[in-house]
Amino acid sequence: MLKISKHYQLPPQNLQPSQQLEIIKQKLATRNQGWLDIDNAINLEKIDQVAIKLKNKFQNIVVLGIGGSALGVTATLKALKHLYTNELATKTTPKLYILDNITPEFIAETLEVVDLQQTLFIVTTKSGTTPETLAQYFYFRELLNAKIGTEQAKKHFIFITDPSKGTLRQIAINDQIENFEIPSNIGGRFSVLTAVGLVPMALMGVDIRTMINGFKQAQTDFQTQNAADNQAFDLAYQQYQNYTEGKRNINVLMPYNNKLFSFSDWYRQLLAESIGKAADLDGNEVHIGITPVNALGVTDQHSQVQLYTEGPDDKLFIILKTKENHPNEHQQIIKTTDENFQFINNISFKKLLDTEMDATISALVKYKKPVTEIVIDKLTAESLGYLYMFFMLSVGVLGELLNINTYDQPGVELGKILTKENLI
Repeated sequence: MLKISKHYQLPPQNLQPSQQLEIIKQKLATRNQGWLDIDNAINLEKIDQVAIKLKNKFQNIVVLGIGGSALGVTATLKALKHLYTNELATKTTPKLYILDNITPEFIAETLEVVDLQQTLFIVTTKSGTTPETLAQYFYFRELLNAKIGTEQAKKHFIFITDPSKGTLRQIAINDQIENFEIPSNIGGRFSVLTAVGLVPMALMGVDIRTMINGFKQAQTDFQTQNAADNQAFDLAYQQYQNYTEGKRNINVLMPYNNKLFSFSDWYRQLLAESIGKAADLDGNEVHIGITPVNALGVTDQHSQVQLYTEGPDDKLFIILKTKENHPNEHQQIIKTTDENFQFINNISFKKLLDTEMDATISALVKYKKPVTEIVIDKLTAESLGYLYMFFMLSVGVLGELLNINTYDQPGVELGKILTKENLI
């Protein structure tokens, strides 16, 4: 389902991969991470029931959430639905809007395009106390209360939050609002395989069972493959080696498919929040971190590749490719009689895209920059689920190689504390 190719990588150092992989698997098993136990992380029966109950009830879905509560939803819908799904004349699913920020224009202009009486709000916060998300909820709830009354307003909300604590959980209990749980041992950036991702996906018509099959297949591959074939371990070790030995503290994820650009946003949080840490597990002050950068092929060949080729040698490049982009891609033939452009006459956009990707990789290699090429056959619910789990596993492995706590985020929590203090 997924294949890695490496170009101009550092030679392996004093690491015994097979032995190291088994040690890492054992360590991961002790971390009490719910995303490694998919069946206990998902209540499929309830998701199905709610999806059936709400089918054709609302014209719009608005997701209120920030960070891990929104990025996976955005990435999935961009990857698996029509790129212009909200603009299609004929729709079998609602329009989707994701309010992952609190700028006044964002909120005001959303209200200009959605009818509140035809809108379902999915309110997602892992802690149940995220101030931005609760502020959005309080605002829209009051608007709906005034418009249709308190009792009817309740029917326009679904909560996704902690099973037992937090303000949102208490409101769900008090007001009897439909709700789903985020298992307490799954952090927000790992929660795309929980109700956080699956509830909006199901309401938008995504085949979530097929996606779950992809999650599970990636886990199975990780557990059964030896080090030579284990691609999640392979990617993590490339990142580790380029960081520690190559002094490359930037990773560029560059998909050559518009549908995967939002996936790189999701990965940006996963890598940054998991790996950027001040101390290691032994209490040493280390200030470890790999900075993730997003790029889109071919767009950023014309905006960033000059820096990538001739700039500082501080980056590992991860190129993400889909073998098949569209069912009709081979019928999209370019025709021209211009003598200066005969090199593109009678070729497809797919051929042009792939050729430009190969040329970018060759240019990077010519400048002796490390490149990892990740190829999936076709972008489907299953392959996307596989990609999510593959990258989560690779980050889990990378954290173990760096000897840090991959699953906390004290820097983020400090910002929340200071926000509250400054508003009191």
